[in-house]
Amino acid sequence: MAESKSVKIRRWKDGNLHPSETDAVATEEPLEIRVRGRSIAITMRTPGHDMELAAGFLVTENIIHHRQDVSEIAHCREGEAAQLGNTMNVFLAPEVEVDFGQLTRHFFASSSCGLCGKASIESVHQQFPPVENQSEVSAKMLASLPDKLRVAQPTFDQTGGLHAAGLFSMEGFLTVSREDVGRHNAVDKVIGNAFLDRVDLSQSILVVSGRASFEIMQKSLAARIPIVAAVSAPSSLAVEFAQDSDQTLAGFVRGKTMNVYAGAQRVR
Repeated sequence: MAESKSVKIRRWKDGNLHPSETDAVATEEPLEIRVRGRSIAITMRTPGHDMELAAGFLVTENIIHHRQDVSEIAHCREGEAAQLGNTMNVFLAPEVEVDFGQLTRHFFASSSCGLCGKASIESVHQQFPPVENQSEVSAKMLASLPDKLRVAQPTFDQTGGLHAAGLFSMEGFLTVSREDVGRHNAVDKVIGNAFLDRVDLSQSILVVSGRASFEIMQKSLAARIPIVAAVSAPSSLAVEFAQDSDQTLAGFVRGKTMNVYAGAQRVR
């Protein structure tokens, strides 16, 4: 599916309204994720890499843990959903137990959920313990990563309307990047890519093109990613979560500057 679409516009420029022309906008469509035939989530996403998105979502929701947990991930092949291509079916191995009541995504995604920050953090830590990785990276290398990710954003160049997430090695090499209208979807896609390829992320750095939210830190912890770098600001709960999870969190990572909000022991 196309990650961008052409639309007609009238452009106002230099004090003049110009004739109709076309512009590219980022594609946004719903994706329904089903596990064993049961709908568990609907997210607005940019089509493409839907298998990775579904896998990453299930990893960060603590539903699947090993590649052998998944028998198949496929688009729905029946009815209207098959024509639209907007429903993913996840088939799990028979021995995998699913507690549908534990799903947390929409609960934690809402800033008005009513939970205090500490309760949110403690609830996540019941499923995902703090990281124990003590790897170190240079500040200079870490600061260079957003520019490397920016080069890998072709649809953003066309539309200016997509977030990006990228996984880097501890040496600063980009291993995978994905774009999406939803920043959490982009993160799910790169995590799902690693899961499907059986890649251990405990020696990886996650870089996001926007801000660092609580949800992004929670997803990183679920994937055992020790270092997260964001081009923009973190939220207060993201900082508190990173500190309690022993994660390294850097914000405003631009050019030769950054702020390290948690886990500064990993940045030399």
